[in-house]
Amino acid sequence: MDKLGVYAIPAVVFLIVVFGLMRGVPVFDTFVAGAKEGFSSSISILPSLVGLMMAVAMLNASGALDILASFLSPVARVLGLPEQVMPLALIKPVSGSGATAVLVQIFQNNGTESFAGRVAAVMSGSTETTFYAIAVYFGSVGIKKTRHTIPAAITADLTAFIVSALTVRLFFY
Repeated sequence: MDKLGVYAIPAVVFLIVVFGLMRGVPVFDTFVAGAKEGFSSSISILPSLVGLMMAVAMLNASGALDILASFLSPVARVLGLPEQVMPLALIKPVSGSGATAVLVQIFQNNGTESFAGRVAAVMSGSTETTFYAIAVYFGSVGIKKTRHTIPAAITADLTAFIVSALTVRLFFY
């Protein structure tokens, strides 16, 4: 059964190529055109991504993330969140790799079976890198005004943060 999974992606690619050839589509030319379009999209969103990554690096290096997390820890207690997960809640909407580093740090300091570790795991899996996604998707098509996207996405993230603590309490404590 394990070997079946190894062949799934090559089989799908093969079926796409065969289907394209049967329909008379110039498969290689179409692939090259799509790759070219993807490359130009990557170039167009590069400035947004560089700015976003620089901001995350500056937040981490300056210690501003830790200061903001400690400032918000009373709010976390009211919401039922362990204060150890506040840095994750702050960085996750901005950077996936930064959030992963913070998640690992929470696991190392508190353990994976702790309340903070479990909340961090659920939080990490149930939230989105909101600003990264907006920079990539809106930047790729040239949208400058996000209108209601950012408030709606932040509301969804806040809801996921709170519900992650409630879910861990419900199932483990």
